Amino acid sequence: MTDRPDVDLAAEDPADVPTGTDAVAPPADGEDAAARRLSTAPVEAPADAPVSLGLLGWLRWGWRTLTSMRTALILLFLLALASVPGSIFPQRGTAPVDVTQWIQENPALGRFLDRLGMFDVFASPWFAAIYLLLFVSLAGCVLPRAAQHWRIVRSRPPAAPLNLSRLPEHRRLESDAEPQRVLDDAAQWLRAHRWRVDTEAATDPDGGWVAAEKGYARETGNLVFHVALLGILLAVALGSLAGFRGVVLVREGSSFADTRAQYDSFTPGRAFDDADLPPFAFTLDSFDAQFQRGGQQDGAAREFSADLTVTPEPGAEPEKVRVEVNEPLVVGGVKAFLVGHGYAPTVTVRDADGEIVFRDSVVFLPQDGAFTSTGVVKVPDTVPQLALQGFFLPTAAVDDVRGPHSTFPEDDDPAVFLAAWTGDLGLDSGRPQSVYRLDTEGMTRIGIDALRPGESWELPDGSATVTFDGYVEWASFSVARDPGKELALLASVVAMIGLAASLLISRRRVWVRVNPGPGGVTVVEVAGLTRSEHASVADEVEALTEALPVTTSTSTTTTPPRA
Repeated sequence: MTDRPDVDLAAEDPADVPTGTDAVAPPADGEDAAARRLSTAPVEAPADAPVSLGLLGWLRWGWRTLTSMRTALILLFLLALASVPGSIFPQRGTAPVDVTQWIQENPALGRFLDRLGMFDVFASPWFAAIYLLLFVSLAGCVLPRAAQHWRIVRSRPPAAPLNLSRLPEHRRLESDAEPQRVLDDAAQWLRAHRWRVDTEAATDPDGGWVAAEKGYARETGNLVFHVALLGILLAVALGSLAGFRGVVLVREGSSFADTRAQYDSFTPGRAFDDADLPPFAFTLDSFDAQFQRGGQQDGAAREFSADLTVTPEPGAEPEKVRVEVNEPLVVGGVKAFLVGHGYAPTVTVRDADGEIVFRDSVVFLPQDGAFTSTGVVKVPDTVPQLALQGFFLPTAAVDDVRGPHSTFPEDDDPAVFLAAWTGDLGLDSGRPQSVYRLDTEGMTRIGIDALRPGESWELPDGSATVTFDGYVEWASFSVARDPGKELALLASVVAMIGLAASLLISRRRVWVRVNPGPGGVTVVEVAGLTRSEHASVADEVEALTEALPVTTSTSTTTTPPRA
């Protein structure tokens, strides 16, 4: 016994020193300090004592909660839910004109939703927060599991249980062959059928055994699927950081150069630099749209195409390119998709002296499937300033209910209906304003008229003459560069392969145990176990049994798979 220097055993009565079972009981009230120090019983905390995890404990709890599969599923659901506004409200990255029009038509609600990021959902801070948490959750869940799976794959299959008859698939056999030969034949057959095999020689007093396992690719496929999901998230994040997306409207005969100032809307990634824009340019030579005539889908779009003259870089030879809906322009690592089109009436305005003060093709925006289009012509160089607001109708019609409208999207009978306003356009106020909308506050309407191509209208006050010269078509292009798209495609293919493996492959184990029996007979037991529902290892156990040098079968047990 080792003396304890802090206790004077001689000063104590031996009866007071706890021994045997008394040593684990807490000292009774009144015992002195030495007896209490000798007690090995745990000190009980008061019932009302607070329990605290401490900072490290709370951090550990938070990390385990965040990296659990349940949390990852919740975050995935939240990400899907957060994406819903992106399909309900127009987005600046793809339809900036629609966003401006939506806010103008709903000013109070529009400004509120704009502050919440509903018109730029996928670049909003709250969407990025959910996205980042989902990435961290999946990484913290999958990567440790992958490391653990790697260790399991490299480990030996589990040894044969002592009582194989309790397994779902069991065969008991007798053989005249030596025990070691039975084990060798079993191991050879299993290796030939791509099982991972481990053996215990038959010199063991309890007999030898062979253990084999197959189907690790199931868990491998599951992990590959989740790692691929991480790759997809990483690819999308890479595209959002280093890529860009812009929308530009180009009229027939007009050109576009890939500079930020020429975009109607431009959404760069957080790490994007304007110097990374490839220096290409193109001219919209012509645009062609075909629509169905007659039948239940009268007026439905059938074909859109834009003929471009593209200059890949300064000094390069121009080349002719046709862009269609699913065939974008690809140049300098950038893709330009054809996403919309419409009409731009050409208007000439002359002052009272006959001098031309305005001549241009003005983009009008379609409002329905028949391309009833609205727009504004602003003429600041007259006194007072002049504005024309109205409709362009490719196939004009007028009735008492709908007023001026188009009945077909193609230009069968084009016309413009214009209202003339005079006053201050507000261009000198310094406040930005939409080119598609007219603020009539402080202006006076002086007349309304309808014009066919080639017709002119002298305003009632004689200050100007408006001529409808004709029209051209315009096309809108969504120009984007996404450096993560190749990674996203690769990760998507890998995810599908991993998912197929996790669904189609079943994990199973088989064992063969031999024991010496009476009269020199070798007793052989073959058993199997599957670790996947709705799967069976019976066929493989039966095939292994037939490959062994057995004489008679004494018993067979088969449990059918659960339905």
